[in-house]
Amino acid sequence: MPSNLTKREIVLEIYGKTGFPQKEVQQTVQMALDIILNALSQGRNVELRNFGVLEVQVRKSRIGRNPNRPETDVVIPTRAVVKFKAGKILKARLKRLDLDLLSKKPPIRPSEG
Repeated sequence: MPSNLTKREIVLEIYGKTGFPQKEVQQTVQMALDIILNALSQGRNVELRNFGVLEVQVRKSRIGRNPNRPETDVVIPTRAVVKFKAGKILKARLKRLDLDLLSKKPPIRPSEG
């Protein structure tokens, strides 16, 4: 199972390809993320062509149940959520993804003692 991509790895990859100072690359990546964060927090959708769209949606209030106490109803309030819709190029690349590789669980490591 592949590991998660981190912001640090993004910075290092851009640094390796451009040779720009790591500090500047880190600041630029952080600025881009801050702009996306601010837009979403203002209710604006973020469209990154061919990659996808981050879309702000409102989830209506609903009644839920606590599995530990099913006799008690819990009100889940209305809230904003972010949904991601993959773009054309991302969808095409996902079709070529090795699903067997993704579905394999990482091996269990014996505890060190």
